[in-house]
Amino acid sequence: MARITLENITKKYREKAALIDLSLDVADNEFFVLFGPAGAGKTTLLKTIAGIEFPQEGRVKIDGRVVNLVEPMYRNVSMVFENYALYPHMNVYDNIASPMRSRLYRKDEAHIREQVTRVTKMLRIDELLDRKPNQLSNGQRQRVAIGRCLVRSPNVFLMDEPLAHLDAKLRHFMRGELKEMQSAFNTTTIYVTHDYMETMSLADRIAVLDEGRIRQLGTSLEMYYTPSDEFVARLFGEPEINIFDGELEEKEGVLTLRALGQEEPLPLEEDVAAALRAAGRGKVHVGLRGGDVSFRFSEEPGWIRGSVYTNEPIGNKVIMVVDVRGTQIYLVAPNDTQTEIDRPVWIGLNMKNAIFFEAESGQYIVRHDAEGVCRKRGKTWPS
Repeated sequence: MARITLENITKKYREKAALIDLSLDVADNEFFVLFGPAGAGKTTLLKTIAGIEFPQEGRVKIDGRVVNLVEPMYRNVSMVFENYALYPHMNVYDNIASPMRSRLYRKDEAHIREQVTRVTKMLRIDELLDRKPNQLSNGQRQRVAIGRCLVRSPNVFLMDEPLAHLDAKLRHFMRGELKEMQSAFNTTTIYVTHDYMETMSLADRIAVLDEGRIRQLGTSLEMYYTPSDEFVARLFGEPEINIFDGELEEKEGVLTLRALGQEEPLPLEEDVAAALRAAGRGKVHVGLRGGDVSFRFSEEPGWIRGSVYTNEPIGNKVIMVVDVRGTQIYLVAPNDTQTEIDRPVWIGLNMKNAIFFEAESGQYIVRHDAEGVCRKRGKTWPS
Protein backbone atom coordinates (compact mmCIF):
# COMPACT_ATOMS: atom_id res chain seq x y z
CA MET A 1 0.00 0.00 0.00
CA ALA A 2 1.34 3.42 -0.86
CA ARG A 3 0.41 6.99 -1.62
CA ILE A 4 2.31 8.44 -4.58
CA THR A 5 3.02 12.18 -4.65
CA LEU A 6 4.78 14.05 -7.45
CA GLU A 7 5.75 17.66 -6.81
CA ASN A 8 6.65 19.96 -9.71
CA ILE A 9 8.35 17.25 -11.76
CA THR A 10 10.33 18.35 -14.82
CA LYS A 11 12.11 15.77 -16.95
CA LYS A 12 14.12 16.74 -20.03
CA TYR A 13 16.00 14.80 -22.67
CA ARG A 14 18.58 17.35 -23.77
CA GLU A 15 16.44 20.30 -24.87
CA LYS A 16 13.20 18.31 -25.19
CA ALA A 17 10.94 18.47 -22.12
CA ALA A 18 9.00 15.24 -21.57
CA LEU A 19 7.39 16.40 -18.29
CA ILE A 20 6.88 20.06 -17.40
CA ASP A 21 6.32 21.18 -13.78
CA LEU A 22 3.92 18.28 -13.24
CA SER A 23 2.29 17.68 -9.85
CA LEU A 24 0.11 14.69 -8.99
CA ASP A 25 -1.24 12.94 -5.90
CA VAL A 26 -2.34 9.29 -6.20
CA ALA A 27 -4.21 8.00 -3.15
CA ASP A 28 -3.43 4.77 -1.35
CA ASN A 29 -5.16 1.77 -2.99
CA GLU A 30 -6.32 3.86 -5.96
CA PHE A 31 -6.50 2.56 -9.52
CA PHE A 32 -5.12 5.59 -11.33
CA VAL A 33 -4.88 5.81 -15.12
CA LEU A 34 -2.52 8.00 -17.15
CA PHE A 35 -4.21 8.60 -20.49
CA GLY A 36 -3.29 10.56 -23.57
CA PRO A 37 -1.87 10.38 -27.10
CA ALA A 38 1.54 9.00 -28.04
CA GLY A 39 4.37 11.25 -26.88
CA ALA A 40 2.35 12.85 -24.10
CA GLY A 41 4.81 11.79 -21.36
CA LYS A 42 2.87 8.87 -19.85
CA THR A 43 5.65 6.29 -19.92
CA THR A 44 8.25 8.83 -18.79
CA LEU A 45 6.08 9.63 -15.78
CA LEU A 46 5.71 5.93 -14.95
CA LYS A 47 9.49 5.39 -15.21
CA THR A 48 10.08 8.41 -12.99
CA ILE A 49 7.94 6.83 -10.26
CA ALA A 50 9.73 3.50 -10.71
CA GLY A 51 13.16 5.12 -10.49
CA ILE A 52 14.24 4.17 -14.01
CA GLU A 53 14.30 7.87 -14.92
CA PHE A 54 15.41 10.67 -12.59
CA PRO A 55 13.81 14.13 -12.89
CA GLN A 56 15.91 17.29 -13.22
CA GLU A 57 13.47 19.16 -10.98
CA GLY A 58 10.81 18.24 -8.43
CA ARG A 59 10.30 15.48 -5.88
CA VAL A 60 8.91 11.95 -6.04
CA LYS A 61 7.36 10.67 -2.81
CA ILE A 62 6.17 7.19 -1.90
CA ASP A 63 4.19 7.18 1.35
CA GLY A 64 5.63 10.59 2.25
CA ARG A 65 9.24 9.51 1.75
CA VAL A 66 11.27 11.33 -0.91
CA VAL A 67 12.72 8.67 -3.23
CA ASN A 68 14.43 10.77 -5.91
CA LEU A 69 17.80 9.19 -5.16
CA VAL A 70 16.49 5.74 -4.20
CA GLU A 71 17.34 2.97 -6.69
CA PRO A 72 14.38 1.11 -8.30
CA MET A 73 15.06 -2.15 -6.43
CA TYR A 74 14.52 -0.40 -3.09
CA ARG A 75 11.25 1.32 -4.01
CA ASN A 76 9.23 -1.94 -3.78
CA VAL A 77 7.34 -1.33 -7.02
CA SER A 78 6.32 -3.93 -9.60
CA MET A 79 6.25 -2.82 -13.23
CA VAL A 80 4.95 -4.20 -16.52
CA PHE A 81 6.91 -2.77 -19.45
CA GLU A 82 5.37 -2.10 -22.84
CA ASN A 83 8.22 -4.02 -24.52
CA TYR A 84 7.84 -7.07 -22.19
CA ALA A 85 11.51 -7.04 -20.93
CA LEU A 86 11.58 -10.83 -20.44
CA TYR A 87 14.74 -12.81 -19.73
CA PRO A 88 15.42 -14.62 -23.04
CA HIS A 89 17.37 -17.50 -21.45
CA MET A 90 14.61 -18.33 -18.93
CA ASN A 91 11.41 -20.26 -19.55
CA VAL A 92 7.97 -18.88 -18.70
CA TYR A 93 7.96 -20.37 -15.19
CA ASP A 94 11.33 -18.88 -14.25
CA ASN A 95 10.52 -15.49 -15.80
CA ILE A 96 7.38 -15.21 -13.69
CA ALA A 97 9.13 -16.56 -10.58
CA SER A 98 12.17 -14.26 -10.91
CA PRO A 99 10.87 -11.40 -8.69
CA MET A 100 10.35 -13.86 -5.83
CA ARG A 101 13.91 -15.15 -6.15
CA SER A 102 15.57 -11.76 -5.87
CA ARG A 103 17.78 -11.01 -2.89
CA LEU A 104 15.40 -8.40 -1.41
CA TYR A 105 12.08 -10.20 -1.94
CA ARG A 106 13.07 -13.88 -1.78
CA LYS A 107 10.34 -16.47 -1.09
CA ASP A 108 10.50 -20.22 -0.57
CA GLU A 109 9.92 -22.50 -3.58
CA ALA A 110 6.55 -23.74 -2.33
CA HIS A 111 5.22 -20.19 -2.18
CA ILE A 112 6.72 -19.45 -5.60
CA ARG A 113 5.07 -22.51 -7.14
CA GLU A 114 1.71 -21.58 -5.64
CA GLN A 115 1.84 -18.00 -6.93
CA VAL A 116 3.06 -18.96 -10.41
CA THR A 117 0.30 -21.57 -10.71
CA ARG A 118 -2.36 -19.09 -9.60
CA VAL A 119 -1.26 -16.33 -11.97
CA THR A 120 -0.62 -18.50 -15.03
CA LYS A 121 -4.06 -20.10 -14.76
CA MET A 122 -5.66 -16.66 -14.53
CA LEU A 123 -3.70 -15.52 -17.60
CA ARG A 124 -4.33 -18.79 -19.47
CA ILE A 125 -0.65 -19.53 -20.02
CA ASP A 126 -0.32 -22.48 -17.61
CA GLU A 127 0.45 -24.80 -20.56
CA LEU A 128 3.41 -22.66 -21.66
CA LEU A 129 5.58 -22.88 -18.54
CA ASP A 130 8.49 -24.70 -20.23
CA ARG A 131 8.71 -22.42 -23.28
CA LYS A 132 11.28 -19.67 -23.82
CA PRO A 133 10.17 -16.14 -24.85
CA ASN A 134 11.26 -16.70 -28.47
CA GLN A 135 8.76 -19.56 -28.66
CA LEU A 136 5.82 -17.33 -27.70
CA SER A 137 3.56 -14.96 -29.62
CA ASN A 138 3.52 -11.26 -28.75
CA GLY A 139 0.28 -11.70 -26.82
CA GLN A 140 1.71 -14.62 -24.84
CA ARG A 141 4.87 -12.66 -24.02
CA GLN A 142 2.78 -9.79 -22.74
CA ARG A 143 0.82 -12.13 -20.49
CA VAL A 144 4.10 -13.48 -19.08
CA ALA A 145 5.20 -9.90 -18.35
CA ILE A 146 1.88 -9.25 -16.58
CA GLY A 147 2.25 -12.48 -14.61
CA ARG A 148 5.72 -11.51 -13.44
CA CYS A 149 4.23 -8.29 -12.06
CA LEU A 150 1.27 -9.97 -10.35
CA VAL A 151 3.10 -12.66 -8.39
CA ARG A 152 4.51 -10.08 -5.98
CA SER A 153 2.74 -7.98 -3.36
CA PRO A 154 4.48 -4.62 -3.86
CA ASN A 155 3.53 -1.17 -2.62
CA VAL A 156 2.70 -0.06 -6.16
CA PHE A 157 1.81 -1.76 -9.43
CA LEU A 158 3.06 0.23 -12.44
CA MET A 159 1.59 -0.93 -15.77
CA ASP A 160 2.62 0.45 -19.15
CA GLU A 161 -0.06 -0.55 -21.70
CA PRO A 162 -0.14 -4.16 -20.44
CA LEU A 163 -3.08 -5.25 -22.65
CA ALA A 164 -1.99 -3.66 -25.92
CA HIS A 165 -1.05 -6.92 -27.70
CA LEU A 166 -3.90 -9.11 -26.44
CA ASP A 167 -6.87 -10.10 -28.59
CA ALA A 168 -10.21 -8.39 -27.95
CA LYS A 169 -11.77 -11.24 -25.94
CA LEU A 170 -8.78 -11.68 -23.64
CA ARG A 171 -8.37 -7.92 -23.28
CA HIS A 172 -11.98 -7.65 -22.05
CA PHE A 173 -11.40 -10.54 -19.62
CA MET A 174 -8.14 -9.06 -18.31
CA ARG A 175 -9.70 -5.64 -17.63
CA GLY A 176 -11.98 -7.28 -15.11
CA GLU A 177 -9.16 -9.37 -13.66
CA LEU A 178 -6.87 -6.37 -13.20
CA LYS A 179 -9.56 -4.41 -11.39
CA GLU A 180 -10.35 -7.40 -9.16
CA MET A 181 -6.63 -7.96 -8.56
CA GLN A 182 -6.10 -4.39 -7.42
CA SER A 183 -9.04 -4.60 -5.05
CA ALA A 184 -8.00 -7.99 -3.62
CA PHE A 185 -4.32 -7.04 -3.17
CA ASN A 186 -5.19 -3.68 -1.61
CA THR A 187 -2.41 -2.10 -3.67
CA THR A 188 -2.04 1.22 -5.47
CA THR A 189 -2.02 0.82 -9.26
CA ILE A 190 -0.86 3.37 -11.85
CA TYR A 191 -1.82 2.29 -15.34
CA VAL A 192 -0.77 3.78 -18.68
CA THR A 193 -2.94 3.38 -21.78
CA HIS A 194 -4.03 5.15 -24.95
CA ASP A 195 -7.32 3.18 -25.11
CA TYR A 196 -10.23 5.24 -23.81
CA MET A 197 -12.33 2.09 -23.19
CA GLU A 198 -9.68 0.73 -20.80
CA THR A 199 -9.41 4.13 -19.20
CA MET A 200 -13.11 4.53 -18.47
CA SER A 201 -13.71 0.95 -17.34
CA LEU A 202 -10.69 0.64 -15.01
CA ALA A 203 -9.95 4.04 -13.52
CA ASP A 204 -10.94 5.40 -10.14
CA ARG A 205 -9.40 8.63 -11.43
CA ILE A 206 -7.76 9.72 -14.67
CA ALA A 207 -5.03 12.18 -15.58
CA VAL A 208 -5.12 13.24 -19.23
CA LEU A 209 -1.59 14.12 -20.35
CA ASP A 210 -0.55 16.16 -23.36
CA GLU A 211 2.98 17.32 -24.15
CA GLY A 212 4.18 16.73 -20.61
CA ARG A 213 1.35 18.53 -18.84
CA ILE A 214 -1.91 17.43 -17.23
CA ARG A 215 -4.88 18.74 -19.23
CA GLN A 216 -7.53 17.38 -16.86
CA LEU A 217 -7.68 15.33 -13.67
CA GLY A 218 -10.87 13.60 -12.58
CA THR A 219 -13.23 10.65 -12.96
CA SER A 220 -14.33 9.03 -16.21
CA LEU A 221 -17.74 10.73 -15.96
CA GLU A 222 -16.10 14.13 -15.61
CA MET A 223 -13.94 13.48 -18.66
CA TYR A 224 -16.89 12.39 -20.77
CA TYR A 225 -19.55 14.87 -19.69
CA THR A 226 -17.57 17.94 -18.59
CA PRO A 227 -14.23 17.85 -20.45
CA SER A 228 -11.91 20.73 -19.61
CA ASP A 229 -11.44 21.57 -23.28
CA GLU A 230 -11.97 20.32 -26.81
CA PHE A 231 -8.77 18.26 -26.72
CA VAL A 232 -10.06 16.14 -23.83
CA ALA A 233 -13.56 15.93 -25.34
CA ARG A 234 -12.16 14.41 -28.55
CA LEU A 235 -10.26 11.70 -26.65
CA PHE A 236 -13.34 10.07 -25.11
CA GLY A 237 -16.16 8.42 -26.99
CA GLU A 238 -16.83 6.43 -30.16
CA PRO A 239 -17.46 8.00 -32.57
CA GLU A 240 -15.43 11.10 -31.79
CA ILE A 241 -17.48 14.02 -30.51
CA ASN A 242 -18.80 16.47 -33.13
CA ILE A 243 -17.48 19.99 -32.59
CA PHE A 244 -18.74 22.74 -34.89
CA ASP A 245 -19.02 26.53 -35.00
CA GLY A 246 -22.01 28.28 -33.51
CA GLU A 247 -23.14 31.89 -33.32
CA LEU A 248 -25.28 33.18 -30.47
CA GLU A 249 -28.19 35.46 -31.28
CA GLU A 250 -30.40 37.32 -28.80
CA LYS A 251 -33.82 38.60 -29.72
CA GLU A 252 -36.40 39.92 -27.27
CA GLY A 253 -34.44 38.51 -24.34
CA VAL A 254 -34.24 34.99 -25.80
CA LEU A 255 -30.79 33.57 -26.61
CA THR A 256 -30.60 31.12 -29.52
CA LEU A 257 -27.87 29.39 -31.48
CA ARG A 258 -27.32 29.47 -35.22
CA ALA A 259 -25.16 26.60 -36.50
CA LEU A 260 -24.43 24.46 -39.57
CA GLY A 261 -26.16 26.96 -41.86
CA GLN A 262 -29.59 26.24 -40.40
CA GLU A 263 -32.24 28.78 -41.33
CA GLU A 264 -34.05 28.67 -38.00
CA PRO A 265 -31.86 29.23 -34.90
CA LEU A 266 -31.80 26.48 -32.28
CA PRO A 267 -33.36 27.12 -28.84
CA LEU A 268 -31.15 26.86 -25.75
CA GLU A 269 -31.92 25.76 -22.21
CA GLU A 270 -32.49 28.79 -19.98
CA ASP A 271 -29.67 28.06 -17.53
CA VAL A 272 -27.25 27.34 -20.39
CA ALA A 273 -28.23 30.60 -22.05
CA ALA A 274 -27.50 32.44 -18.78
CA ALA A 275 -24.04 30.86 -18.54
CA LEU A 276 -23.28 31.74 -22.16
CA ARG A 277 -24.38 35.34 -21.60
CA ALA A 278 -22.07 35.51 -18.58
CA ALA A 279 -19.18 34.21 -20.69
CA GLY A 280 -19.71 37.21 -22.97
CA ARG A 281 -19.06 35.41 -26.24
CA GLY A 282 -20.89 35.89 -29.51
CA LYS A 283 -19.27 32.85 -31.11
CA VAL A 284 -18.85 29.44 -29.52
CA HIS A 285 -17.94 25.89 -30.43
CA VAL A 286 -20.66 23.30 -29.89
CA GLY A 287 -19.91 19.69 -28.95
CA LEU A 288 -22.46 16.92 -29.57
CA ARG A 289 -21.93 13.18 -29.13
CA GLY A 290 -22.99 10.87 -31.96
CA GLY A 291 -25.89 9.52 -29.91
CA ASP A 292 -27.40 13.03 -29.72
CA VAL A 293 -27.71 13.35 -33.50
CA SER A 294 -30.80 11.82 -35.15
CA PHE A 295 -31.29 11.22 -38.88
CA ARG A 296 -34.03 10.72 -41.47
CA PHE A 297 -33.85 10.01 -45.19
CA SER A 298 -36.92 12.17 -45.73
CA GLU A 299 -37.23 15.87 -45.06
CA GLU A 300 -38.12 16.87 -41.51
CA PRO A 301 -39.24 20.39 -40.53
CA GLY A 302 -36.49 22.23 -38.67
CA TRP A 303 -33.86 19.55 -39.39
CA ILE A 304 -30.60 20.17 -41.27
CA ARG A 305 -30.03 18.77 -44.74
CA GLY A 306 -26.78 17.00 -45.58
CA SER A 307 -25.52 14.03 -47.55
CA VAL A 308 -24.13 10.64 -46.52
CA TYR A 309 -20.32 10.80 -46.53
CA THR A 310 -19.61 7.30 -45.14
CA ASN A 311 -21.65 4.50 -43.56
CA GLU A 312 -19.57 2.12 -41.43
CA PRO A 313 -21.13 -0.97 -39.81
CA ILE A 314 -19.20 -2.02 -36.67
CA GLY A 315 -21.34 -4.87 -35.32
CA ASN A 316 -23.90 -3.60 -32.84
CA LYS A 317 -24.18 -0.17 -34.49
CA VAL A 318 -23.41 1.83 -37.59
CA ILE A 319 -21.27 4.96 -37.59
CA MET A 320 -22.66 7.29 -40.23
CA VAL A 321 -20.83 10.43 -41.28
CA VAL A 322 -22.99 13.19 -42.76
CA ASP A 323 -21.52 16.08 -44.73
CA VAL A 324 -23.27 19.37 -43.94
CA ARG A 325 -21.88 22.20 -46.05
CA GLY A 326 -18.32 20.92 -45.66
CA THR A 327 -18.64 19.99 -41.95
CA GLN A 328 -18.63 16.27 -41.17
CA ILE A 329 -21.10 15.18 -38.48
CA TYR A 330 -20.76 11.73 -36.89
CA LEU A 331 -23.86 9.93 -35.66
CA VAL A 332 -24.82 6.49 -34.35
CA ALA A 333 -27.37 4.58 -36.45
CA PRO A 334 -29.05 1.17 -35.94
CA ASN A 335 -26.94 -1.80 -36.99
CA ASP A 336 -29.20 -2.62 -39.97
CA THR A 337 -28.87 0.84 -41.53
CA GLN A 338 -27.94 0.61 -45.21
CA THR A 339 -27.51 3.53 -47.58
CA GLU A 340 -25.49 4.69 -50.53
CA ILE A 341 -22.87 7.44 -50.46
CA ASP A 342 -24.08 11.00 -51.27
CA ARG A 343 -27.70 10.16 -50.47
CA PRO A 344 -29.61 13.17 -49.05
CA VAL A 345 -30.19 12.90 -45.30
CA TRP A 346 -31.68 15.21 -42.65
CA ILE A 347 -30.23 15.40 -39.14
CA GLY A 348 -31.74 16.63 -35.87
CA LEU A 349 -29.61 17.90 -32.98
CA ASN A 350 -30.46 17.21 -29.33
CA MET A 351 -29.24 20.50 -27.91
CA LYS A 352 -30.19 19.51 -24.36
CA ASN A 353 -26.97 17.48 -24.18
CA ALA A 354 -24.75 19.95 -26.03
CA ILE A 355 -21.38 20.98 -24.59
CA PHE A 356 -20.25 24.56 -25.23
CA PHE A 357 -16.61 25.62 -25.62
CA GLU A 358 -14.97 28.98 -26.14
CA ALA A 359 -14.38 29.53 -29.85
CA GLU A 360 -10.83 30.87 -29.49
CA SER A 361 -9.30 28.82 -26.66
CA GLY A 362 -11.44 25.68 -26.88
CA GLN A 363 -12.01 25.79 -23.09
CA TYR A 364 -15.18 24.33 -21.59
CA ILE A 365 -17.96 26.79 -20.76
CA VAL A 366 -21.13 24.88 -19.88
CA ARG A 367 -23.41 21.95 -20.62
CA HIS A 368 -26.94 20.97 -19.64
CA ASP A 369 -27.17 17.28 -18.72
CA ALA A 370 -30.01 14.80 -19.00
CA GLU A 371 -30.89 15.29 -15.31
CA GLY A 372 -31.64 18.94 -16.02
CA VAL A 373 -28.58 20.24 -14.20
CA CYS A 374 -26.43 23.01 -15.62
CA ARG A 375 -22.73 22.09 -15.42
CA LYS A 376 -20.62 25.24 -15.40
CA ARG A 377 -16.85 25.49 -15.59
CA GLY A 378 -15.14 24.20 -12.46
CA LYS A 379 -18.18 22.18 -11.32
CA THR A 380 -17.53 18.45 -11.08
CA TRP A 381 -19.83 15.63 -12.13
CA PRO A 382 -21.35 13.83 -9.14
CA SER A 383 -20.14 10.31 -8.36
